[in-house]
Amino acid sequence: MILITGGAGFIGSNLHAALVARGHETVVVDRLRSEGKWRNLAAHPPAHVVSPDELDEFLAGHPPIEMVFHLGAISATTAVDGDLVWSSNVALSMRLWHWCAMRGVRFVYASSAATYGDGTQGFEDGLEGLERLRPLNLYGWSKHAFDLQVRRMLAAGGKRPPQWVGLKFFNVYGPNEYHKGSMISVVKVKHDDIVAGGAPRLFRSDRPGLADGAQRRDFIWVDDVVAVLLWLMDHPAASGLFNLGTGRARTYRELARAVCEASGVADRVEFIDMPEKLRGAYQSFTEAPMARLREAGYAGQFTALEDGVARYVRGFLGTANAYR
Repeated sequence: MILITGGAGFIGSNLHAALVARGHETVVVDRLRSEGKWRNLAAHPPAHVVSPDELDEFLAGHPPIEMVFHLGAISATTAVDGDLVWSSNVALSMRLWHWCAMRGVRFVYASSAATYGDGTQGFEDGLEGLERLRPLNLYGWSKHAFDLQVRRMLAAGGKRPPQWVGLKFFNVYGPNEYHKGSMISVVKVKHDDIVAGGAPRLFRSDRPGLADGAQRRDFIWVDDVVAVLLWLMDHPAASGLFNLGTGRARTYRELARAVCEASGVADRVEFIDMPEKLRGAYQSFTEAPMARLREAGYAGQFTALEDGVARYVRGFLGTANAYR
């Protein structure tokens, strides 16, 4: 039995679909609520859906859990409720770490590239040098706080899960993200601009010397993320804090061009002012050094932006059923 927190969410539901295809029994920990998240599970209902409020009670029953993928979190970069974010993103992660350590259950959790802040301290992964990082928002800080807690617990020499992995996800895009509101991927937003009859809209640069549309991010197709998660499941000796991106940053202008091409429309964009709340808190460059994951043994290839966008637009967004 595999437990996935956030299992009805974007990455979680894609992982869930892959595990079901492998024949695994899954426990999805999530709130389905009314945003249509249930549609992410419609094609492959899990064995159990557990509310986060009921998770401690569920785990107290000593279910035969083989592995925990802890992907659930408050992931909005605009979140402002510090108490709620700490409870969801740090305290719950701590409880799951200790539960897995005590019972010998493998533990994989979602960190974030948001921990790197504006990138001036680089994007090198691992537990060394974490104190140099300065996240730009509450969400990034909460993920950073748990990474620091992991380093402290390991240094203290107490019990640890037999396999532990933190993954610093970069900009993931793909099907089943439709409930995410303002946190939905740029690929989906640009496709929506085109469907509405306009041109893809991009933020003007808020950095001196950086051209409009030249902001660069490491965009990764969700199937590549799931491939790494499954590889970790198949390789229990791999532990550590790893980046998870493609290793190659691409500009927003290149992304918009790829969405236009996949949508069968002329390549054009419209530049708009960046919202005031994002100025000074916007990552204009992210790129994931992937050497540590490669050194751990992962040999899979990452999908080029143009290919991933084409798969997303033509295989999901442009079809009658956009869900996996």
